[in-house]
Amino acid sequence: MDNPTTMINAIIIDDEYDGREALKLSLKRYCPEINILHLCENADEGIRIIQSSKPDLIFLDVQMPHKSGFNLLEELGEFDFEVIFVTAHDKYAIKAIKFSALDYLLKPVDVDDLQKAIQKAKVRLNQKGSHHNYTSLLKNVGFKQKQLDKIAIPTMEGILFESLQDIIYCQADGNYTTLVMLQGDKIVVSKSLGDFENMLSVSGFFRVHHTYLINLKHIKKYIKGEGGYVILEGNHHVDVSKRKKEAFLQVLHKI
Repeated sequence: MDNPTTMINAIIIDDEYDGREALKLSLKRYCPEINILHLCENADEGIRIIQSSKPDLIFLDVQMPHKSGFNLLEELGEFDFEVIFVTAHDKYAIKAIKFSALDYLLKPVDVDDLQKAIQKAKVRLNQKGSHHNYTSLLKNVGFKQKQLDKIAIPTMEGILFESLQDIIYCQADGNYTTLVMLQGDKIVVSKSLGDFENMLSVSGFFRVHHTYLINLKHIKKYIKGEGGYVILEGNHHVDVSKRKKEAFLQVLHKI
């Protein structure tokens, strides 16, 4: 894939005819390195075509009747192609995709976004071991659907599974985040605090400061002040920013 003239064999899987055709047209006009092998209108057809044609890349609609794009990947199990997800509105799916460092396109697909996603897919095609990002994604989506309380975190070694209840707070450190655990461990993850905020804000976490995202279940006391600070389980003191104070107090009244 290092040679810019190398063709990338791709499949489009989307239950909407207009969506398939519009993406096909954009690819032909603006992404000449993409060779479209087939257009599929549902997940079952997509699975058959993938197994028979062995594509390098698939453009996969997230929301489809009967089987979603995530269901398709789960059913395939192991695979060596790259995926660019296409979605219209599923906010949770977008959070899960972004958290797993994968790409998605919003409908209607923007040409610049399409070209950028393809460039990133080329890089991933040259990297070994990137498949664990998809495993992480499917685990997080599955946990959400089953209302479980764990999060799958992609790391250099593989995937780390942690209970949300065991995370006291998350602390920003540039493009990295440190998870401070109930057992006293600290886990450094190569993701920004914003990534964790996007993923965990619906699971009882609140960003009280640009540096801190806390687990509301572990609050022991709030100390008033200009912004104030909270005392968390394990006697951790975390500042609350003045800007976040009002929203944070509203959340506390609901606990």
